[in-house]
Amino acid sequence: MKAHVLSKLGRRTEAPAISWLMAEALARPKLISLAAGFTDNASLPVKEVRRLLHGILKAPDSGQAALQYGTTAGDDRLRRLTSQRLRALDGRRAGGKAYAPERMIITNGSQQMLYMVTEALCDPGDIVLVEDPSYFVYLGILQSHGVRARGIRMEQDGLDLTRLEEVLTALKRSGELRRVKLLYLVSYYQNPTGRTTSFAKKAAALKLLRQFEPAAGHPLYLLEDAAYRELRFGGDAVKSALAIPGHRDRVIYAGTYSKPFATGTRVGFGLMPEPAYTAVLRIKGNHDFGSSNLLQQLLARALASGLYQKHLTALRKRYAHKAGLMRQALQRHFPAAVEWCEPAGGLYFWARLPRGVKSGTGSKVFKKALANNVFYVMAEREGRLL
Repeated sequence: MKAHVLSKLGRRTEAPAISWLMAEALARPKLISLAAGFTDNASLPVKEVRRLLHGILKAPDSGQAALQYGTTAGDDRLRRLTSQRLRALDGRRAGGKAYAPERMIITNGSQQMLYMVTEALCDPGDIVLVEDPSYFVYLGILQSHGVRARGIRMEQDGLDLTRLEEVLTALKRSGELRRVKLLYLVSYYQNPTGRTTSFAKKAAALKLLRQFEPAAGHPLYLLEDAAYRELRFGGDAVKSALAIPGHRDRVIYAGTYSKPFATGTRVGFGLMPEPAYTAVLRIKGNHDFGSSNLLQQLLARALASGLYQKHLTALRKRYAHKAGLMRQALQRHFPAAVEWCEPAGGLYFWARLPRGVKSGTGSKVFKKALANNVFYVMAEREGRLL
């Protein structure tokens, strides 16, 4: 028998598609990449960040503090400001233990948060319920850990609750419900569909998870990935699952400052209950014992000074304009048989080709698009385009 140097996880982990997609976009300047969530280059706040960094580094005390190690959980000021911002987004002006800074960990983007939560809660062979379709990078995390993803079809306002109940019932009947650990939702302007999960559906999903907990024999968590939440340029604001009364001990919330401010900062955050909090904090300590202190100081100053909100307001207008251009392009160039829906925020349009039309990397559609310097993400099995 051939000996393996790599661990089972090392052998199991496939090359993340996102790495290839981003590398292609960076290597080909003329490429119109519709494949990865790059923020608009022209919108990046270069001058503003320069001023903020100068303010941090011009004095020895603040400069030395920013260039020194921080804590594993993250900068206290940034955690406090983030807590206040989340409460405001959910219309909670004061109080609310679900938003407490003590429940928050600052991470290297929300991606690290998703990875650590999965590592803390899931063993190989476990099951995570996901939207169908779902964020393909998170599916890669699950694959790497030997965790099975069970898809739940979506409706225009989020998860199909009837289907969720059917899947939970079937897993209970088969004896596999004990392997289910969490339900993962990209709840705002979802990657890839652009759909937003209504507050009512979040509450109903949590209620369903509670109902099936006795049969599972352990807590069933809702992992809310809110990476695109602040990129709303239309429609009504939707509260997060943190605002649902009586369920804060089952909600894990992942957010980021990368998308709404600058992707290069890679500053994210997560709120979660015990015992997940302590487990994730310990894993974070093993990963890097704390995210970049300098970048945390940068984000804290951007929030406190009002610069973050000013930039976000301008960014929303820019994305609304670009979404309008994309809609016009789809109307002009796509045949009537192609189905697509217009998002009210985020970065993504989702289009569905007629059944039987292939869109994978070996298809005529993909090759033709690439020949014209257009790059997209596909779900070939279902004939979908991103």
